[in-house]
Amino acid sequence: MNDGPGHDVDGASGLGRGEHSRPGPPSREGEPLDQLGGARSSASADLEAAAGKTAQVLVEALPYLRRFAGSVIVVKYGGNALHDAVGDPLEVFASDIVLMHSVGLRPVVVHGGGPQISAMLQRLGMVPQFREGLRVTDRDTLDVARMVLVGKVNKDIVSAVNTKAPVAVGISGEDGAFLRVTARDPALGYVGDVRSVDTTLLDKLLAEQLVPVIATIGTDDDGNAYNVNADTAAAAIAAALGAEKLIHLTNVEGIRGVAADPTTRHSHLSADELDLLLRSGALGGGMAPKAESCLHAVRNGVSAAHVLDGRVPHVLLLELFTEAGIGTMVTPMSRGCPEAGAASAVVP
Repeated sequence: MNDGPGHDVDGASGLGRGEHSRPGPPSREGEPLDQLGGARSSASADLEAAAGKTAQVLVEALPYLRRFAGSVIVVKYGGNALHDAVGDPLEVFASDIVLMHSVGLRPVVVHGGGPQISAMLQRLGMVPQFREGLRVTDRDTLDVARMVLVGKVNKDIVSAVNTKAPVAVGISGEDGAFLRVTARDPALGYVGDVRSVDTTLLDKLLAEQLVPVIATIGTDDDGNAYNVNADTAAAAIAAALGAEKLIHLTNVEGIRGVAADPTTRHSHLSADELDLLLRSGALGGGMAPKAESCLHAVRNGVSAAHVLDGRVPHVLLLELFTEAGIGTMVTPMSRGCPEAGAASAVVP
């Protein structure tokens, strides 16, 4: 590396070995020169150590930056991750999304907002109702869901990203009618299942180097709006875009073998192993839709799906660009595949 300003050769003075240099600055009152020199040496050593760590991080990240350059990464940002985090989680999340975008990845954000919808319903004097884990959504509840998801949560995420770099565009599945749905069950009201994803609008946004931020309100063939589970929508969108990865950010550290025991987190699961876990009923109610989302994604062309604790600062970068990885990774193949990393053993 070329020597920069202030880093001259041979003692940084430009003088020969036998020449006299100018006397150093006088010591501060009560501080011998040798103590000042020691303090400077210590500070220099600290700076060098910090620089070394930074360089190591960059070196470790380089192969991942090359591998994922140009890849679509769908990030499902859960309402629980946003609701339960300490500090300003949106600011950290936005920084990660902008960094991903800046180094050549193509992030697509799909967000939930269940806790925020429930809070708004309660503020309005409406009682949230659920049936088998799904929100019962009558017309009034749908109006509240649209207001919260499209008008509040979506705009908050877009604003946080655009504060870092003006690249985020907020949309919902109603825009361009790209998220087509069918009613799941008349007893649930306006709750939809994804029937198809038209990627035309998303492809145009990505081609313009923009970051779509998607609220999961879809429409049927008659133009009626439906609330769509964001986990389900994220998997369908990732599969339709041919994404490299689907990443779920939630409020737990990954998929657990025993729902109530955090020590049973799996670091890696194949699609078949995850299918068995789902069939066994071992997964808790909140994790099951995320596991089903991961399963659908990797069985429909997505290379890997992840479940991460979105409350951990910069968890996206840790998972994407470091060797260790955290959370749970789901891949189509069994534990012997190259993508599997550290095997599917439970992490203690």
